[in-house]
Amino acid sequence: MHLLAHFDTTDYAAWKQAFDRDAEDRALAGLSMLQMWRAVDEPANVTCLFEVADRPRAQGWLNKETGFGAAITAHFLNTA
Repeated sequence: MHLLAHFDTTDYAAWKQAFDRDAEDRALAGLSMLQMWRAVDEPANVTCLFEVADRPRAQGWLNKETGFGAAITAHFLNTA
């Protein structure tokens, strides 16, 4: 299972620092980041693809997160 999370930031540099500091919490939530993208026309908008080892723990991480100062939209996905 994968998690696709979109972060609508107002300050990419500050968001990235907070996101990087959260690496241990993401790992404890069973999330492994596979890819991070920044929108070409809106570089403050970031989308991350995670591999999910444990959906309930990953959902718990999402529930506690504030998006690191960004609005967050997330979807759990299975390969079709």
